[in-house]
Amino acid sequence: MGIKFDVFDARDLLAFPGGDNNTDTVFGGIHFNTTTLKYWNYTYYSNQTLSNGSECWLTFPPYEPQLLLTNGSFVNATSCYNSILPIRSRGYTGIGFAVFFSLALVLTVTLLAKHGALYLPKERRFYPIGRRWQWYWACFVCACALVSLFTNVDIDRYYLQELPIIVSVFFWFLMCQGTLALTWEAVRHWGSWLERQYVDPNPFICRDGDRRSQIEFWMPLWFYFWLWMNFFLVVPRSWNFASYQRSPDQTAEYAIPSATGGRFKAAAFCLVIAWLTIVFSLRHSIKHYKPRNRGIFNRALGLIRAVPLRFILIIPLSLALIAYQAFISFVWEFSIIRFDGVVSVIFAWGFGPSLLILYIQITYGYASPNEDKELLRQRRERGDMINRELGFVKKPAWWRRVRGEHLGTLRDKILSNVNEVGGERGVGRRVEDDMERHAREEAARNALDDNGSIELSSIHHANPSANPRVDRAGARAVPTSLPYTGKNERRHTERVVQTAASVLFPSDIETQRAQRAAFLMEIGPAPPPYTDQQRRESDAGHPVTARRTNSTSTTNSFNGPPQQVRSMLDI
Repeated sequence: MGIKFDVFDARDLLAFPGGDNNTDTVFGGIHFNTTTLKYWNYTYYSNQTLSNGSECWLTFPPYEPQLLLTNGSFVNATSCYNSILPIRSRGYTGIGFAVFFSLALVLTVTLLAKHGALYLPKERRFYPIGRRWQWYWACFVCACALVSLFTNVDIDRYYLQELPIIVSVFFWFLMCQGTLALTWEAVRHWGSWLERQYVDPNPFICRDGDRRSQIEFWMPLWFYFWLWMNFFLVVPRSWNFASYQRSPDQTAEYAIPSATGGRFKAAAFCLVIAWLTIVFSLRHSIKHYKPRNRGIFNRALGLIRAVPLRFILIIPLSLALIAYQAFISFVWEFSIIRFDGVVSVIFAWGFGPSLLILYIQITYGYASPNEDKELLRQRRERGDMINRELGFVKKPAWWRRVRGEHLGTLRDKILSNVNEVGGERGVGRRVEDDMERHAREEAARNALDDNGSIELSSIHHANPSANPRVDRAGARAVPTSLPYTGKNERRHTERVVQTAASVLFPSDIETQRAQRAAFLMEIGPAPPPYTDQQRRESDAGHPVTARRTNSTSTTNSFNGPPQQVRSMLDI
């Protein structure tokens, strides 16, 4: 068993009750030897307990010891630090508040999942954890409040105060710090959300490194500095003073001076500075990210209108919680450290503001959408507005389904686009210029006019004695290219349609292009790539047949006569 040092005033000491003789005493009808009790330094106190500084026992029925051994131990004794009393108003009220805090914890976790989800890529200026901190602190507040509230049951039931009162008060102070941090993160993130909406249409509207950004960088550090000052003034200390309420004299000498000491007063002052930082952060966000008003009256009215309703509620509530912490550092009567304090004040003023702040935040969380989704909605609205200004009408949702654009994968869509522009020419092939295309189309029209067909055979076997087609300038229209003979049926169909259209709807530009082609070809086409043998056969009047050889010999090219260049088309 751990050693406990019970602190009692000398005025709490009582003499052992008289017994049969000078060495006999009676507790609850049981006789004990006073010599053995004095040998082991047992002292009888006014609260009907027997203690020697390390162990404490109850002496009233039905918890009195049954036997005292010579080694100073008792048989069938009950410790002073047991839950033997019934639950009173503090315990019942604590259980009721704990139910509401438990429900708030469950709802907060669901809101953390809702508002913490990402639907847009992460941005360097707006980290996802920034929007989640207010819900993290809300979970922290709920957890601390539950521990503090459930231990109120043992505060009522313990005969002498010990660990329960220490745990309850310790976690209550942590709950106060978490509540203020929750309020700060709600206000800070609201300003960050305003900035995100402000810069989303134009990311360069705010300069980096200006006074605004410097203030937004240092404000969180300033706030948490004072919050941690409150933590270091309150938490790292001996908390046994809270349990020194075992008698009126002990309470007056140990508990009250410690509970109303300078450290608790200074800690409350640190929270006041942190609260003023929250107000300044709210004013800063409204100044830079809300429309400005001119005039003192209009500016004050605009400031009130710009503050969200939840901040109008939670900022005064957080101030009320700070006021209670400062108040109990001066007045012991209503202090939460007092185990038999005023229950209505302790819970209404000590736990009420935190509970209301939590449920205000929960209401806001369910009423507001996820910020990424809201940003996407705003972008769609801006896009629709720009489309209306430009006169662009967006197709309805059923348009893609009617056209069949919703079918197939991205690869299929790319393949369809390639087929539309034609995929016959490979990479590295020379692109056909406009002059060549028009000359080829004119040749196809000439073949269609002469033979009624655009086949290649009609061009090769046309009767040379027939009257050639003569343009307005008297030049003969010579076909400069062959019609399309590829395997792409779609392109073949397009060429036929184009040829028919040119016949039905002739134009002067086509005639000019044909004249230009005839002028380029008036001195004759380029000689065919005949070999020496083929040239001799052609001169003899024999039909020329193209021969293909795999030989790499250059003898013929050296022995044959040099080619006579007649125009640039021969090269």
